[in-house]
Amino acid sequence: MNIENRYVSGKEILDWQSIELSKGGEVEEIEWLLDIGGGFSCSSFAKLKIIQDRKYQLKLSLEKLSTIWERYLYEKIPLQYLLGKCPWRDFEIEVNPSALIPRPETELLIDIALDKIQCSLNRSGIWVDLGTGSGVLAIALARALPDWNGHAVDCSKDTLALAKKNFKNLVFDSSVSLHLGNWFEPLHPFLLGKVDLIVSNPPYIPTSFLSELDLLVSKNEPRLALYGGEDGMDSSREIINGASKYLSSGGWLIFEHHFDQSERALEMLIKAGFLNVNFENDLQGVRRFAMGRHP
Repeated sequence: MNIENRYVSGKEILDWQSIELSKGGEVEEIEWLLDIGGGFSCSSFAKLKIIQDRKYQLKLSLEKLSTIWERYLYEKIPLQYLLGKCPWRDFEIEVNPSALIPRPETELLIDIALDKIQCSLNRSGIWVDLGTGSGVLAIALARALPDWNGHAVDCSKDTLALAKKNFKNLVFDSSVSLHLGNWFEPLHPFLLGKVDLIVSNPPYIPTSFLSELDLLVSKNEPRLALYGGEDGMDSSREIINGASKYLSSGGWLIFEHHFDQSERALEMLIKAGFLNVNFENDLQGVRRFAMGRHP
């Protein structure tokens, strides 16, 4: 089998897949690698067994994909970091170990946010993304709300550099400012009482769960983006308390939280004076997002 050539037959791909899976891993993972790394779409797999002699051009050779697969299996490095990219919603972003790998369930946060501000879509407004990481939430909002002014905040200089790079590649002529600092600090005082939407996927892993994290996560992803304090809600408290000062009347706060934090998150929102306090489930039907509207 000629695995150095990027032009390979369907049979060569199937043989390669069988050999690599014998080393470990799951079918879905190796198909993801072939799709994102090799440019061989998952939808094409169904045709392989029928038309095995057809030639396909891969973005990376099977030899290089094998090296990536082995590093994933044996060195426990996420495929996203090894490839340096990750698809999310309708775009593909650059990723590196300075930022959390964006999860599919976080895509729902954007859908929730756009639903909550439906009545405001035809006018300009201001949104804020706290703890922007790679910039996925901010990029999605910038693309969906081109007439709005956006502000993305992160406390890591390296992470913010990554977000800026992703913005440059994916968003053109946007009114988005990126700020280095902790939560609301870079926004003070010029956005007090002016923000229509605040979104965040803050660190929310409690101390007791850190030892239970998958090695792929705990070994590679930044602790700063994971650890949320003893009960996992240190960042959520700061965000809720600050949001009540920066949101305009009727503005929304929506944030992601740990699977067991929903009741406490809703209680904190109510205590802070938010209205229409509610939750939404993630893709597995687990309470994952808390939200409230400023009076």
